[in-house]
Amino acid sequence: MEIEQLPLAGAMIVVPRIFTDERGSFSEVYSLDRYRRCGVDADFVQDNVSRSHRGVLRGLHGSAQMAKLVGVLSGSAFDVIVDARAESSTYGKWFGTTLTAREGRQLYVPVGFLHGFLALEDDTIFAYKQSAPYDPDLEVGVAWDDPALGIEWPLAGRRPILSRRDAANPPLASLREA
Repeated sequence: MEIEQLPLAGAMIVVPRIFTDERGSFSEVYSLDRYRRCGVDADFVQDNVSRSHRGVLRGLHGSAQMAKLVGVLSGSAFDVIVDARAESSTYGKWFGTTLTAREGRQLYVPVGFLHGFLALEDDTIFAYKQSAPYDPDLEVGVAWDDPALGIEWPLAGRRPILSRRDAANPPLASLREA
């Protein structure tokens, strides 16, 4: 397994080993001991899977209580994290990367970060491990297109497909006002 530390403290790309032969491939997508040794120390309590059409943008969502380990099981997605920890030196900075089922890379999203993704293909299946149960009262949302963030989504001039809730999310500055 390889680990790539990211410019946002605590966040990392995890690259599990993939074993390939004439039958296809096999990879271990999570092992408590192995991931802990690499710095992923969250206690995951819930797994979720979403399926999205090309052009669907989900996020930006976060919770002060929840870390995530995310990856793509089918298709591909442009995945984004934003440091929303008010005390952090990288507050308001973002990082984006393309995750594909073929490569099997995962993104570890620390507690206090926002997360979102854009499905780049139809039938993109995205998996999330969460360190806390989903609680809508604790979740925050931030506008995917907040100009203060300047996220460079690969939209090629198209508008993303958004939920009503995500389309109405406020800018990041609203979190400091709350």
